[in-house]
Amino acid sequence: MVFKWARQVNPSQPLTSSIWNKDKPEYSEQNNWLLQHSDIITYHNYGKYEDQKKDIAEFKSFNRPIICTEYLARTYGSKFETVLPLMKQENVGAINWGLVFGKTQTVYPWGSPVNAPVPEIWHHDIFYEDGKPFDVKEVELIKELTGENE
Repeated sequence: MVFKWARQVNPSQPLTSSIWNKDKPEYSEQNNWLLQHSDIITYHNYGKYEDQKKDIAEFKSFNRPIICTEYLARTYGSKFETVLPLMKQENVGAINWGLVFGKTQTVYPWGSPVNAPVPEIWHHDIFYEDGKPFDVKEVELIKELTGENE
């Protein structure tokens, strides 16, 4: 109903809602509807390279822009060095969930107990609170792929 209302006011911005739990049958009707009606295909994928590649190939068949709205999960094998080059090659936008270690506590994997020690490998996030990178090589790769220089 929200899409219907939004279309009635002729929005200047594209409409999208992210594909959710793509491989679960109970979401297939909703996801199919979203794929047919979104101006931009948006999706979450915390999987490895092969999972991303499969989703991108499927979503490209809709001939619309594609943005992966959540992807980095180092502890699940979704890493900058494996996923970002693929997204750049395929012209897929990428939004990282988590940036700076702190309030949102996204350095911890899902299901971490309260007061768990900071993990050796952060789940999300890129920087410490003082601006120091968690992994300098990751930041260098991001700069290389985006063409950003200091």
